[in-house]
Amino acid sequence: MSIVSEFRDFAMRGNVVDLAVGVIIGGAFGKIVSVLVEKVLMPPIGLLTGGIDFADKKFVIQSAVMEAEKVVTPEVAIGYGEFINAMIQFVIVAWALFLVIKAMNRVKKKAEEAPAPAPATPDDVLLLREIRDLLKKS
Repeated sequence: MSIVSEFRDFAMRGNVVDLAVGVIIGGAFGKIVSVLVEKVLMPPIGLLTGGIDFADKKFVIQSAVMEAEKVVTPEVAIGYGEFINAMIQFVIVAWALFLVIKAMNRVKKKAEEAPAPAPATPDDVLLLREIRDLLKKS
């Protein structure tokens, strides 16, 4: 078997394809959550906290050194506001995943609780029943 056919078999296995679909959907979901946090949730939170925009919050360790309009040494700062935004995004993603997994488990539990269909009667048993019924009639 050639290396190309081995790779094709590996790539076409269900787990790899499922993983690829999950990564793509996860990336798209991450973008949705980012916009939700930045454009929908953070403005009201900023309003409640007196107009504070967390994304701009930082702790300046060393200010930038300027020479006229030119930056000689850039500012050194810890951007804790962006960290707060990232934590809020994480909580939203974790909550959404929790709800999805909870719904999937509920569906799975209902499927497990459903009674299993009666197994089909084998052909030889059906044939023996027909013979029995014919013998009873005669």
